[in-house]
This record gives sequence, C-alpha cells and structure tokens, in this order.
Amino acid sequence: MIMARRAEKQAESLAFDPELAELPPEARWREWMNRVEAVLFAAPQPVEREALARIVGRDVSIDHLIEDIRESLRGKPYEVVNVAGGWAFHTRLAYTQAIKASMVGPERRLELTQTELMVLVSIAYHQPITRAGVSEILGREISRDIIGQLRDKEMISAGPRSPTPGAPFTYVTTRQFLAHFSLNTLRDLPDIEALQDAGLLKGDAGVQDLTKAHGVSSFVDESDTS
Repeated sequence: MIMARRAEKQAESLAFDPELAELPPEARWREWMNRVEAVLFAAPQPVEREALARIVGRDVSIDHLIEDIRESLRGKPYEVVNVAGGWAFHTRLAYTQAIKASMVGPERRLELTQTELMVLVSIAYHQPITRAGVSEILGREISRDIIGQLRDKEMISAGPRSPTPGAPFTYVTTRQFLAHFSLNTLRDLPDIEALQDAGLLKGDAGVQDLTKAHGVSSFVDESDTS
C-alpha cells in the first residue's frame, strides 16, 4: 500500500505541468513561448490551436504567444506563419535560393505535373466540382488517373455527390493543399478575377506564375505532356 502511494506521488511529480504556477510571470511566459516553439519545430505539419492550448496555462492567449515568438524571430531566416488553420515554421523567401543551392531541400518538395497543377487550381477556385466540371473549365478531358494522382498526393479529397444525373463525386482541396501553398484558409487564395485579368490563369505558364506568387517551390515535371 505504501509503495503504491509512493509510486502515485512520483507519477504526479513527473506529470506535465501546463500552468507553471511556481514560476514568476516573466519566466512563465518565456517557458510557454519555448514550449510552443519546440512543438512547432518538431511537428511535421501545421499545429492547431487546440494542440498548443494543451501545453500552456488555461487562460493563456495563444495569439499573444505567437505574436511574441514572431517578434523574437525578427532577423532570423525563419518565421512562424498561419498555415491550414494552424501554425508552422517556414523559412523566409529571401533564403529560397540558399536552400536550393545547399541541395537539402528538394526531398521535401511535392512533385506536381503541369496538368496536375492546372486541375488543382481549377478545383481550388470552383470546389466542390466534378471531374466533368474541371474538364469543361480546362477545355479538355481530365482522366480519372489525374484525379487519382492528386488524391494520392493528398491535395484533394472527395466532396459531396453532385445533384446532377448519375450523382458523380465532387472534389475539394485538403489541409495538405493549404499547407503546401502556404495558405491559412481558402479565403487567402488570390482574387480569381484579378488573376484572370492578369493572365495568370491562362495556360501552363500561368499556373507556374500562380505557384510562384505563393512562394511555393513545387517541383514541376517538365516531361509531362498529358
């Protein structure tokens, strides 16, 4: 019985303490900032508010913590950005060429063909949309294989069935799409009319311009002829 109580007390002493009540206010705030930075650094994808709330005090403002972290990172080659409804570390665009020259970045890039990019842009701006709808927008038949490839790359997923005859599936973009294009929500997409007026949604070159506008280093397969 005594041994069990000792083990219980030891477990309690080792339990994670989000409140840090024993620390003075300034040190407590700094430790919360460190925890958030550590989680963002370790996470393979954007971290949502609910996850960060579990590692800090109950009444702590996550937004204020993020603001202070961003301020502390001024002058650093990386920053905290809002992506896909959460937060993540991103290197600043000014260092893109340095990363490419170091040869350590390409493995993290997602390979998208020109056709896949054009289909993805069409879905992003018109979702939920059927495969036939995408074909109509692009003026050519889009195969099931292209849709399947984008689903395999977790850029799109099935949406609600269309009310049209046959009730075909529609398609929508995913959180992975938002993260890849450094978008927090779909509201962050550029205005489609402005892009059309600027010629950025006409042809393959326009798709490349669109990805560059978001600072995305997507690898485009130049051999794509589909």
